[in-house]
Amino acid sequence: KSLNCGPGSNDNSANVKKNLNIVKNKISKKSKNIFLLNQIHSNKFVFIDKKHKSKIKPKADAIITDQVNLPIAVLTADCVPILVFDNQRKMIAAIHSGWKGAYKGIISKVIKFMVKRGSKSKNITAVIGPSISVKNYEVQKDFYKKFIRKDKTNHKFFKMGKEKLYFNLSSYVKSLILKSGVKKIEKIDVDTFDAKNKFFSARRSKSLNHADYGRNISIIMLN
Repeated sequence: KSLNCGPGSNDNSANVKKNLNIVKNKISKKSKNIFLLNQIHSNKFVFIDKKHKSKIKPKADAIITDQVNLPIAVLTADCVPILVFDNQRKMIAAIHSGWKGAYKGIISKVIKFMVKRGSKSKNITAVIGPSISVKNYEVQKDFYKKFIRKDKTNHKFFKMGKEKLYFNLSSYVKSLILKSGVKKIEKIDVDTFDAKNKFFSARRSKSLNHADYGRNISIIMLN
């Protein structure tokens, strides 16, 4: 009934596997299985090259590869998915960026690694996928203070409501991509919280007292 791709959800594991296979076949019926992570809201990433053999999901929040026919993906349910592509070096990345990962510098770490491996920032395109919008992302004052202590200009990513404070996660993420030197950015302005018939949302599920929620998948592959 849905395209939940989260193995960590309470959904039937057979259904999740079926959904992942549907997604894989949409990308390419000849491709390898989708490479997924054990996401931990960190700034850690993995680089998948020809030497990579492990079948265990790495504990990380971004994948980088230059291998063809290897679909890489991240799972989200309000956090920001970022897909990255260098059309000259032929290297791609998939980043799971919640506020913690963004705050800890996962975006700059991924871009710096790609540049170190031969990419040029002018050749990199980043796509920011659907995530929770500012109007639905209420935060506490200590959250705000944490970001201001890091950089006073971060105040522009917060919006004051009637005695409430809201955070613009996707705009913050976009600013970090720009700071990393990448100028070609596409942003899909779809709110996962509001688009209830199209996307899973952790916050929406929590507001409805649901015990669990599905995961959206963002996937990319080199042909």
